[in-house]
Amino acid sequence: MTDQHIGVLGATSLVGNYLLELLAEQCLQVSAFSRNSSAQSLQLQGVEWVQLDNDSTKANLENEYPDSPNRISRVRRGGNPCNEINAWICVAPIWVLPNHFSLLESYAIKRIVVLSSTSVFIKADSSDPFEKEVALRLSVGEEKLQAWAMSKGIDWVILRPTLIYGAGKDKNVAEIANFIRRFGFFPLFGAAQGLRQPVHAQDIATACLAALQSSNAVNRAYNLSGGETLNYREMVSRIFSSLGLQPRLVTIPLRFFRLGIAFLRLFPRYRHWTSAMAERMNQDLCFDHSEAARDFGYSPRIFEPYSYFR
Repeated sequence: MTDQHIGVLGATSLVGNYLLELLAEQCLQVSAFSRNSSAQSLQLQGVEWVQLDNDSTKANLENEYPDSPNRISRVRRGGNPCNEINAWICVAPIWVLPNHFSLLESYAIKRIVVLSSTSVFIKADSSDPFEKEVALRLSVGEEKLQAWAMSKGIDWVILRPTLIYGAGKDKNVAEIANFIRRFGFFPLFGAAQGLRQPVHAQDIATACLAALQSSNAVNRAYNLSGGETLNYREMVSRIFSSLGLQPRLVTIPLRFFRLGIAFLRLFPRYRHWTSAMAERMNQDLCFDHSEAARDFGYSPRIFEPYSYFR
């Protein structure tokens, strides 16, 4: 597979960082697409950066107006034209992918693996309007991908991870750790016995490449859960331990939880927190990944956040 050329959208994301490292380790030729111009300073063997225009609509116009001065650059460093890129991995939010369909077609795409999320199921009935909107955007993104791929004869795979963590940069486990560091305790609603399956971002990156290269994974979606199931209270307790602290878990009535969330959302770090998150502490959010294990050898690790908090 050393001669395979892979395009990556969302290369500077948490999963994208792990994915680029993995692709570089396997000596694969990679074109990493990003709107972030500073990303091109990240040097990895075999990885070439392509700058995406900040105006995503220009990606859709590229094929219609190929001579436009605003078309997206398709050159490598050094000015040599890019070859065709038949295989793609998108770890950017799935709802932005339709903005780049024309771009992918211009590279003669034949196969794509795309990240979605199990939130498409979990948040569809959320009490929070923003979370419902996220679930809708995920669902519409999946539908648009499938319709486009089928109309163009492109093989597709959708991967839906559960709760992603890794490198202390995620908005799940890392946010809990940041709260603990700042306040010295963590609030829980009720017994907080809802089951969770945290999945490491590196395992998701590995799954993306495995699904791309598997002949068994074609035109279907897979759920990707973590290698261990534990309840919410135990998950938070392990995060305390990862910080070298004794767990301090405080049970708070939902009405006070809602007031606390409203206050926290005044700060940018916590603007995505919702009372619906508290309500889900007692809901089981479990998904079976046996089909992914069968079709492309998916084998996630157990939940061990210790290494990247110290």
